[in-house]
Amino acid sequence: MRLDPITITEYDAHWPALFEEQRRPVESALAPWLTHPVEHIGSTAVPGLPAKPIIDMAAIVTSYESVAEAFPALTAVGWLPAPEPTDRESRRWSWCYPSVEYRTHHLHVVEHASDGWRTWLAFRDHLRVTPEDRDEYARIKRALAAADDRDRPAYRAGKAPFITGVLNRLAD
Repeated sequence: MRLDPITITEYDAHWPALFEEQRRPVESALAPWLTHPVEHIGSTAVPGLPAKPIIDMAAIVTSYESVAEAFPALTAVGWLPAPEPTDRESRRWSWCYPSVEYRTHHLHVVEHASDGWRTWLAFRDHLRVTPEDRDEYARIKRALAAADDRDRPAYRAGKAPFITGVLNRLAD
């Protein structure tokens, strides 16, 4: 169970280094299944974007089922399973570090055939080069966190129309 509130902080220039610290052991544990390098995703991967200070990472793997063989190696380097309600249907496994309740990192292990990871990268890359959308996204996130810093489903749902709008524009 999550115990940390939804807190939006100013961008921290240390976030890329914090990603790198965990990228190495994660890539080592998942190496036989990876189809791409582990990616820094989410708001902490966008310079200048305020965010929850949790480093989101994506590991794209060959197979949802077979990557389970790597889970003892992930556990050995300090990662813990943190299942989310839509993981199975999204062909994704969720992990966190160093604890479920107070995570500093969140890892999405997702099957290559899944469409989700491509949109994560597209959205991240768009915000990196479009300051107007980055700033509007920051405004939305701050407002949602201020409305209720414990309601994660409402926070995610409140961001969804903006994310969908950006992705629809990118698809045009």
